[in-house]
Amino acid sequence: MELSLDDFGPVFYLDDPNGNGFLAFNTSTSFPKIHAKDFKALDRFIELHKGSYIFNYLCYDLKNQIEHLHSNNPDHIGFEGFLFYVPSHVYKKSKKGEWDLVQGNADTKSDFFKDYFFKTLGSKHSFENIALKPDFEKDSYFQKFEQIQAHLQRGDIYEVTFCQTFSAKNKAIAPLKIFANLQKSAQAPFTSFVYHDKKYLLCASPERFLKRTANVLISQPIKGTAPRSKDKNQDNLNKAQLLASKKERSENVMIVDLVRNDLSRIAEKNSVSVDELFGIYSFPTVHQMISTIRAEIAPDCKLSDIIKALFPMGSMTGAPKISAMKIIEEQEDFRRGLFSGTIGYIAPNGDFDWNVVIRSILYNESSGDLVCPVGSAITLKADAAAEYQECLWKLSTLTNVLNGGNNT
Repeated sequence: MELSLDDFGPVFYLDDPNGNGFLAFNTSTSFPKIHAKDFKALDRFIELHKGSYIFNYLCYDLKNQIEHLHSNNPDHIGFEGFLFYVPSHVYKKSKKGEWDLVQGNADTKSDFFKDYFFKTLGSKHSFENIALKPDFEKDSYFQKFEQIQAHLQRGDIYEVTFCQTFSAKNKAIAPLKIFANLQKSAQAPFTSFVYHDKKYLLCASPERFLKRTANVLISQPIKGTAPRSKDKNQDNLNKAQLLASKKERSENVMIVDLVRNDLSRIAEKNSVSVDELFGIYSFPTVHQMISTIRAEIAPDCKLSDIIKALFPMGSMTGAPKISAMKIIEEQEDFRRGLFSGTIGYIAPNGDFDWNVVIRSILYNESSGDLVCPVGSAITLKADAAAEYQECLWKLSTLTNVLNGGNNT
């Protein structure tokens, strides 16, 4: 029987790209948190809890407050606003592979939950055999694609990340067991599990939104995708074609320019630079084109200023950002919520590391709704069939976990 997480939530499990990781949870119902949209209150909360690990998520729809926009599409899951909280217990994975308690005091209840969590992650599980259905058919996708192309031709936007959902309803699942299979299948550097108030995020993200180390910020947007192949020669060819693709490079550099512009709003003068352009990184199901942008900020730069300057991340909106977000709201048929948002942690010294919530399964235990949103960047050079296929590539790891594929 699946253990209830209600006595330990919110629960955050984060993979670290350096081979570390975190498990954060609570053993009491009383803990410091802020779950709202008030950025001034957020800055006060961060200041009050300096010296502690703080775990967090931000939903995409905070754009409405930051840029005075709106969202009227249906919300299938119910993650809202942002959550920042100080867990009663935080375990961090050491370079030796051991899980060390770095916040809180060990007790029987915390040891029990930690052991249960990692035993579940380390076990093999049967699949749920859940078939996902697209929330609009392929013909509808092509129609929306043409409407977006009309915006591009008029010059309203240069690029937009257009997403669709594949979903299932009235499902009773074992989220932690599914996440264990997803973690093994995806092997992504920002794989994450979140539980909060009967809502789950099972995330296999390869993308970093933002990392702070002292007064340095780096962002690593992904734009450019190619499929993996079991044939080594074909796989190498797919990788080479991705690097050489004028279309993919154009998409990537547009977002790099957007991120540079966003960073410049809070950066010290002449400190914004591109550390890597068009880096190609390989994951089990896809190759990705990733660039790295760096900036220095003033030591007293507030967290709310960073969020307002950079969120939502350009790789999930398009350019210009505000126009792209308006078109996203017009063409998509769902409210993104935590998808296209970010989750992560703030260390006791103020450093933080936040991902981009993509390649994810979102689940509402109360309603039984399960959704898997996927998308791609659309430019004037884009082809509707190719973009739709890219969505299916990105979906493949999730469907593999949910409908009976190999979990090893």
